[in-house]
Amino acid sequence: MQKKVVIIDYNLGNLFSVKQACDTVGINSKISSSKSEIEDADALILPGVGAFIEAMQNLENLDLVDTIKRNVIDGKPIFGVCLGLQLLFSKSEEFGSGEGLNLIPGVIRRFPSSVDDRKIKVPQIAWNKIYSHNQDWANTPLSGLSEEDYMYFVHSYYVDPADEFCILTKTNYEGLEYCSGVLKDNIFATQFHPEKSAQKGVSIYKNWATLNNLI
Repeated sequence: MQKKVVIIDYNLGNLFSVKQACDTVGINSKISSSKSEIEDADALILPGVGAFIEAMQNLENLDLVDTIKRNVIDGKPIFGVCLGLQLLFSKSEEFGSGEGLNLIPGVIRRFPSSVDDRKIKVPQIAWNKIYSHNQDWANTPLSGLSEEDYMYFVHSYYVDPADEFCILTKTNYEGLEYCSGVLKDNIFATQFHPEKSAQKGVSIYKNWATLNNLI
């Protein structure tokens, strides 16, 4: 029987582009906010575009916070995309301080208005390079990609992990180097949008699914 992947719907996501990427590579996916379907799924995708605090409030309102945390802690694979990456961390500086899922220790920080006395444009809306940090990309969802491949980014905030060893990729924006991808046990997440990053980006979905025996 084909494995099931739930794309978690909490009313703040790039759901259909993620679903299309899943369909393209043969992942049996379903968009859902049902706790029972999340429980029954073999893996989860947590997408997202928008405000951190609103996203967490939506997850609370749908009574999904504990369900997601329990399933991930129990070992279910999860793939976070953009805001979905940020939600996996402890807290965000956005609009004060908001608590996240705390599955990976760390803080979400806003891009500064300037770097080395040069003003920078926030948000970053651009194709930008990813490059490795502590982890070899072989046998990860980035297998087959090259150093400094370009991916598509849209964000004003970035993750600052407490443990640098979970960092899979970094990116430099206007002189600020930041974490743009993480891999920690069953948790994989990217600040960039693989589903909007042409064929190399879509291949990340296939690699993730293959590594987790989903296709």
